[in-house]
Amino acid sequence: MKIYGLVGTSGTGKSYRASTLANELDILYIIDDGLFIKGSKVIAGKSAKREATMIAAVRRALFMDKEHANIVKNAIDKENPDAILILGTSVNMINRIADTLGLPSVVEIIRIEDIASEEEIQVARTIRKDQGKHVIPVPTLEIRKDFSGYLLNPLRIFRFTGKGRKIETLEKTVMRPTYSYMGKFFISDYAVESLALYNANKVEGVHRVAKVNSVSHSGGVVIDIEIIVFYGYKIHEIMEEIQINVSNDIVDLTGINVLQVNVATKGIVVDKT
Repeated sequence: MKIYGLVGTSGTGKSYRASTLANELDILYIIDDGLFIKGSKVIAGKSAKREATMIAAVRRALFMDKEHANIVKNAIDKENPDAILILGTSVNMINRIADTLGLPSVVEIIRIEDIASEEEIQVARTIRKDQGKHVIPVPTLEIRKDFSGYLLNPLRIFRFTGKGRKIETLEKTVMRPTYSYMGKFFISDYAVESLALYNANKVEGVHRVAKVNSVSHSGGVVIDIEIIVFYGYKIHEIMEEIQINVSNDIVDLTGINVLQVNVATKGIVVDKT
């Protein structure tokens, strides 16, 4: 197993460029901020970007929690990769991660300055400083459950690969961690229920929404909706449309992961008009 390191200070664009670099080096696996990633899928670990403080985030990225480290160790043993790219803010950090996870010594260190221009690095620093935005090198759908309630935005990158210049699409996720200087935010259950009520009411065939209830869980929210429908409409189609509309709108507008939308038809009204 060969271990490579990508070094750069915080906010210089390491996570943004990690997938491209790994592809060029023919590396399928990446370790970044506490996550063990294979291609576009998180195999194991917990993201440091979920931590409430910067100190806790550093501890998470260094795998200082034994349970966290053991979970990732076991995943690495199971996957048995030929090579891994480790991201870090210093050579010492990368060596420490490799040692903690029981990996071989690092064979090559690549610095962010080797793969990005000074102008590109400065742009990355400005975005981090002014907007508090971070990049996670996996698609948004892959981590939405773990980051329920965070502002997540997909970032799609198109590039040409191979001799035939085939277009390849990469998706990463842009998010703002809890420990960002910009502060915290809270979206109440009432706000979520209001969105569900609005979406259910606007579906054709719904006479009125009798009840909306939301229950928050660690991975997202479960929404229960009771409706009264007009006679003559296909009830199952109405309920399915409500499920889709409510789920999509809440995810798009709040960033909260929707685990379930349960719709129950409690009555039928004959429209005599």
